[in-house]
Amino acid sequence: MPTLILVRHGRSTANTAGLLAGWTPGVALDERGAAQAAALPGRLAALPLAEVVTSPLQRCQETVQPLLDARPGLGAHTDERIGECHYGDWSGRKLAELKDEPLMEVVQAHPSAAAFPGGESLRAMQTRAAEAVREWNARVERDHGPDAVYLMCSHGDIIKSLVAEALGLHLDLFQRISVEPCSVTAIRYTRLRPFLVRLGDTGDLASLAPREESAGGDAPVGGGAGAP
Repeated sequence: MPTLILVRHGRSTANTAGLLAGWTPGVALDERGAAQAAALPGRLAALPLAEVVTSPLQRCQETVQPLLDARPGLGAHTDERIGECHYGDWSGRKLAELKDEPLMEVVQAHPSAAAFPGGESLRAMQTRAAEAVREWNARVERDHGPDAVYLMCSHGDIIKSLVAEALGLHLDLFQRISVEPCSVTAIRYTRLRPFLVRLGDTGDLASLAPREESAGGDAPVGGGAGAP
């Protein structure tokens, strides 16, 4: 099955303002975020990407645009299921204010029980994102073969929940995972299990390129030799 490259959007104006953006329209990349997006094609240059799938939100669209400009033949798709969590009444509010809300303690310590007023639950968020990944895995494998690599540009909570799902972790543990703006997380899916091969990586990514000999579905005994 394919390897999924998960890119969190670059730093946004909401990030620097300390706001919980959610689906608030007009949230763009800030100057640093734009620079992070501009560097993304170089970081991914060694990877033969088959498709790009992105959240419909502006900050994700802006993050992948330099990559699409650098690879004009690359198929690009939008999928609302990997859009940000619907934070409902919390959307657009300052995080400094939200930390005193009783629900915030639940979000941090027992997220599987957290549902945002006027929005969705974190469980529902994880479920829709995981379903999207499974469907795109099947589509990419069908169209490009089992060793294909494709990219999804999404949001911090979405990516953290997908990592937890891949590792078989309960959603209540997903807050232990950290992904920075424009970081790359990679999950290699196989018939029997997924492998988390990068988490929140902000450096070189050449070793994620497919190898001549597939590793198959087994974990390497002793940890493996790594990239050639």
